[in-house]
Amino acid sequence: MTGPLVLGVDPGLSVCGWGLVQAGAAPAFRGCGAIRPRASEGIGRRLLRIHDAIAALIAEHAPDEVAIEEQFVAKLDPRAALAIGQARAAAVLAAARAGLEVSFYTPAAVKSAVSGYGQSDKRQVQAMVRMLLGLDADPQPADAADALAVALTHLANRRAAALGAGQR
Repeated sequence: MTGPLVLGVDPGLSVCGWGLVQAGAAPAFRGCGAIRPRASEGIGRRLLRIHDAIAALIAEHAPDEVAIEEQFVAKLDPRAALAIGQARAAAVLAAARAGLEVSFYTPAAVKSAVSGYGQSDKRQVQAMVRMLLGLDADPQPADAADALAVALTHLANRRAAALGAGQR
């Protein structure tokens, strides 16, 4: 029996990773990639490209839920934090237009959910995503692996919530 299909997003203005994971007895990989707006384009055009690409993914794959990584802005340069926030907003808008709810997860929560350690580096996250999804190689680019990790985190949180609800 399969459960919901989750679109995970690792927002970024230069590279925006995406990953699709299907819930089931074991989570199943359904695809991943990266959206790469041209650096030479203005901010409005880049955000539109991210929005349109996420909207196209939603239209093509019909995910049931969307999960997006939210950055811990205290550790970022203010301009980088703003750019990531704008890219996140473009993804949220695409999901909202499709009538989908969005869940947000901090990087530490994602790293902890997939590797058991909230300070894992990108290589550790890639390796754990590969193992959890039974892939032959680490997902590429790292932004896509991060997006898959966000989707896996969302599925783990759904399972935990369902177990907690069953104990009441």
